[in-house]
Amino acid sequence: MGAAYTPGLKVSAGTIVRKIRRLPLKGSVLVAVGDEVTPDTVVALAELPGIMRNVRVAEQLGMEPADALPAMKVKTGDMVEVGDLLAETKSFFGLFKTEVKSPVAGTVEMISEHTGHVGVRLPPTPVQVKAYIKGRVAEVIPEEGAVIETEAAFVQGIFGVGGERVGEIMVVVDNPSDVLDESRIGPDASGKILIGGSNIGGAALKKACEMGAIGVVVGAIIDKDLTDFLGYDIGVAITGQEDIDATLIVTEGFGKIPMAERTFRLLKSLEGRQASINGATQIRAGVIRPEIISPLDKLKAATKEAERDSQELAVGADIRIIREPYFGVLGKVAALPPEPVQIDSGAVVRVLEADLEDGRRVAVPRANVEIIEKG
Repeated sequence: MGAAYTPGLKVSAGTIVRKIRRLPLKGSVLVAVGDEVTPDTVVALAELPGIMRNVRVAEQLGMEPADALPAMKVKTGDMVEVGDLLAETKSFFGLFKTEVKSPVAGTVEMISEHTGHVGVRLPPTPVQVKAYIKGRVAEVIPEEGAVIETEAAFVQGIFGVGGERVGEIMVVVDNPSDVLDESRIGPDASGKILIGGSNIGGAALKKACEMGAIGVVVGAIIDKDLTDFLGYDIGVAITGQEDIDATLIVTEGFGKIPMAERTFRLLKSLEGRQASINGATQIRAGVIRPEIISPLDKLKAATKEAERDSQELAVGADIRIIREPYFGVLGKVAALPPEPVQIDSGAVVRVLEADLEDGRRVAVPRANVEIIEKG
């Protein structure tokens, strides 16, 4: 019997979630194993060195480098503010003077006798990593960060934009086929993660941001509306760094597709609860999926292993197709032919037969589907 292992979109009412929170450079870890944390808890901190601003003192004084050194009014290690005197010369019996002042605040790190330049290092930029989810510290990564673990309801989307945010879940439609339009969004959306149905348009996205919503979760979005929301066409690289006011997560695909009933029911059951969301998406190597994480009231002991990220593809498994011409369509595995098949591109691959929701049975490459896990 043919078998394959395929990463799936997870929809679970209760699972163990582990998130690695790591600094981009070496720093200090501020938590210990066993500590309970909230999304805003700073777990690690580092300082990114400030840039060096080079001040051409000799040139500004109109002097040779060696002659400029006696005119210096600062020494290495001195702290300076904007406008502080770096060097000064006087001429014609002291009646005229030429001054060079610091254009930035920082520390004098270098005075060059060869160039007559003064290097002022700007203050370091603090870099901190927060826990992102409510839970407990399961592991400390020395000088880098920590692993946070929690028992939570967990929903993965198929695509998203926007970074990490935390807010309260608010369901604003009656069923998973409803469109989330402007009429459903009011001032009470402030600080909320809005749960819609099949689609949201550009005008509604704009209003959600104006009302202060921090996230929107819907079944699908039309390409043009996404482009209008972002202000540019999305590329193929990882998303999640977009400068937008609300994180957007779509659970099914592009166009107008009702949210899966199971996903909608789970999100509706979480209404009023706090959740952490992240729209970061990468579909190619190193798959990253957008996510909604809502911690449960009681945390289980951290001795549990994290759940598997993959499962066996088998007849009857719920799947979603992630490549054209059936992108975003849901179905069930009907058969797993053991022999490879030549497809339209000329490649010889292993395929599966799927019964789609509209009654069609199609054959698609196994690599073009992902399993929808049941919680």
